[in-house]
Amino acid sequence: MRGGWWRRIAAVMGGLMRSDDPMLSLTRQTLLVALVCVVADVSHFLLRATGPLTALQWACVGAIAVVDLALAGPARLSGVVAVAHAVVQAGIPVLLDRPLKCCSNEAGMMIAGYRAGAWLLGPPAFAALGALLAGVVGAYLAVNHGLANPRVLLVGGLTTALLPWMVGRYTSAHRNYLAELDQRSERERRDAQEALANALAAERSSIARDLHDVIAHHVSAINLHAGAARLGLEPGNDRLATSLSAVETASRAAMVDLRHLLDLLHGDDTDGTRQPGLDNLDELFDGVRAAGIPARFTTSGVPCELPESLGVTVYRIVQEMLTNALRHGDPSGVDVELAYRTTSLALTTTNRMPDAVVPRPGGGHPDGGHRRGLEGIRNRARLFAGVTTCGLEADGRTWRTAVAFPLEAGA
Repeated sequence: MRGGWWRRIAAVMGGLMRSDDPMLSLTRQTLLVALVCVVADVSHFLLRATGPLTALQWACVGAIAVVDLALAGPARLSGVVAVAHAVVQAGIPVLLDRPLKCCSNEAGMMIAGYRAGAWLLGPPAFAALGALLAGVVGAYLAVNHGLANPRVLLVGGLTTALLPWMVGRYTSAHRNYLAELDQRSERERRDAQEALANALAAERSSIARDLHDVIAHHVSAINLHAGAARLGLEPGNDRLATSLSAVETASRAAMVDLRHLLDLLHGDDTDGTRQPGLDNLDELFDGVRAAGIPARFTTSGVPCELPESLGVTVYRIVQEMLTNALRHGDPSGVDVELAYRTTSLALTTTNRMPDAVVPRPGGGHPDGGHRRGLEGIRNRARLFAGVTTCGLEADGRTWRTAVAFPLEAGA
């Protein structure tokens, strides 16, 4: 039975030792300190005993063990525990005769003094110190039957009560200092983040103002001049009127997108305007067809639900592909295919190049431009781990641009 109890205690202590919970770790350390105090003080008492213990002596052993175990209690009871230790410190010499007269709770007294200095503030802390000093003085007077050597009493008071109490005060002050440093560091970090956010907001506002002052002015001028030119056409010139209408429509759509982007830069999206996505692809093709260029759009595979951000990216890439086809392709038109596959989404555009265009060595764009549109496509695709390929087909006339986005299984 006794072995079973020891095994249970060992299992509990093993669980405490293995725990990574900070609160449980603190409880474990406090309990270990209390147990070490019990072992030290009780062992000192028993080693000084010369024979079998009497009932009164066993009661003193129990009192020592109880007050030492109380050191594992809540920190708010540190004052009460200090008073209890002082009572035991002074009471045992009064109750017992030599050689057990000087055997008391020395280890527990020092830990109680440390706890009182570390956890108590103001009058309760000094009251606990006074109780501990009173316990030391009472024990000395009971052992020596008077004030035989004041220097011994002074050293005992310093080592048993005052010094542990002062160490506890220092530990508490150091802990508060470190906490203040952490709070100051956290405040500085928050202030730095707020300053960075304000700087970014100011920069976005500056960019928005520049976009509004420069680009919006030119786009509005394009719209006005296209409308004026269309209204000034002679009857019968339907093809040119259609082209000018397409210019008006495209410029108005550009203004809508520009205003939405300006709202985003200003941090204002309260109107609930949503970025265009896959559902708006038909509008792009209608604009290209209105300009007189055939635009064919096909889909294959089983459509699946895509993240909204990926849909916006696909829309912008198709927009750039169509723009490139209008700028660099011949009037035969452009073909766009969107293929839903098991683990990927493939977007492909093909258009024929004019006869006068000569292929550039190294796979560059035949017109020798800066290829900013292709770089924009690549950059957008990289945001979603997409891979972009482009170049002339084997016939030397067909330009092909393809983007493949990986999709998670079951997307």
